[in-house]
Amino acid sequence: MRDYKKVEVWKKAHLLTKRMYKEVLPIMPAEERFALTDQLRRSTYSIPLNIVEGCGKNTDKDFARYLDNALGSAHEAEYTCYLIYDVGFISREIYESISKDIIEVKAMLIGFIKFLRGE
Repeated sequence: MRDYKKVEVWKKAHLLTKRMYKEVLPIMPAEERFALTDQLRRSTYSIPLNIVEGCGKNTDKDFARYLDNALGSAHEAEYTCYLIYDVGFISREIYESISKDIIEVKAMLIGFIKFLRGE
């Protein structure tokens, strides 16, 4: 078992989640509260939650499976951000900044998954 607070990708995913809560979710339109806003919230916090859950597993194989889930959530958050940008709910500046962070988290997850699988 690992201490998730020492896992670098968890730290970055946690910061991404905090940014989403502070910078994106509050400016979403009220009519999207139970649609895109909720989807973005869940996919974003699912990234660090899956890392935390994986840290509690006993094998690298099990941990990698949870990192795969985190990666899937990162892809989902990435597309949701693109969609809310593309329909005009957030500015290009916010989108590009958040997107950069998501891409960094994805790259870190992919690298960690490959490491755990010995690739």
